[in-house]
Amino acid sequence: MKRPGKMLKEILENFLKKPATLNYPAQKSPMPKGFRGKLKFTPSSCIGCLMCMKDCPTGAIKINKVGDKRFECEIDLSKCIYCAQCVDSCPRKALAMTEDFELASLDPKTLKIVYHAEPESPAEGQTK
Repeated sequence: MKRPGKMLKEILENFLKKPATLNYPAQKSPMPKGFRGKLKFTPSSCIGCLMCMKDCPTGAIKINKVGDKRFECEIDLSKCIYCAQCVDSCPRKALAMTEDFELASLDPKTLKIVYHAEPESPAEGQTK
């Protein structure tokens, strides 16, 4: 060690500064704008064009028709790479990225999320 005084100066300067890290579980840091977290689906906005399924590079999204102009979405988060191509390709903005990133799970079944379509209103179900 050639210059111990230089190290002592560094220690004293940093001793009075606030820590640069957060106490993570207790303090949540705000996510930056444009953060790509868990996918969210809005069934009432979906028109069933299937562009999200076609653009998904991993096949993590499945759109199923459950009625006249009613669709449900199944998202497999274990396959999703959070690239947001599905969000960008949706013409009606039925898919969105949230700020939720704490998605670790020991049970793979919890990583499959099904967004069910809203129940059919009585007026829509009646035929003429």
